[in-house]
Amino acid sequence: MTFDFRTAEAPGTAEAGKAAGVAQAPGCGRANALRIPASVESLEPVSDFVLGLGNRARLRESSLYRLRLAADELATNIVMHGYRGEPGEITVDGGIDPGEVWVRFQDDAPAFDPRQGMRAPALDVPLEERPIGGLGVFLAFTAVDTFEYELVAGRNVSTLVMRRPTAD
Repeated sequence: MTFDFRTAEAPGTAEAGKAAGVAQAPGCGRANALRIPASVESLEPVSDFVLGLGNRARLRESSLYRLRLAADELATNIVMHGYRGEPGEITVDGGIDPGEVWVRFQDDAPAFDPRQGMRAPALDVPLEERPIGGLGVFLAFTAVDTFEYELVAGRNVSTLVMRRPTAD
């Protein structure tokens, strides 16, 4: 199976980012951070950012897929549940360290640790009897090597970490 991973520099990405109101975070390198409105239209630039970062880090295809899944789930939850339709902003930055790739999300939505209430799916319970919600968070955050959450000066700060392959 092959996935179509476009990098942050893919054609049309800059235009999509401008249309969604995406801005570079001040003091950050061109490809290291972005500031976006908390809206559904901003989700694609977040995905492109993560894919570009992972491609530059030479993550394996499966690791890049899992990092993108977690980032997409986190960004979507901030937009849909954190700000609850109210105006807001998300800052996304990331980096490549020798042994890992990290992506950090910061927002001013009401304080919420996404790990709260996260549960493994009840596979022994019939599908129609299972509670709705929470499965995406479980799948996303168990897909990355590390997920961290902090409340810093009233801001939600969530960090996703994926280990990089060692040189063969």
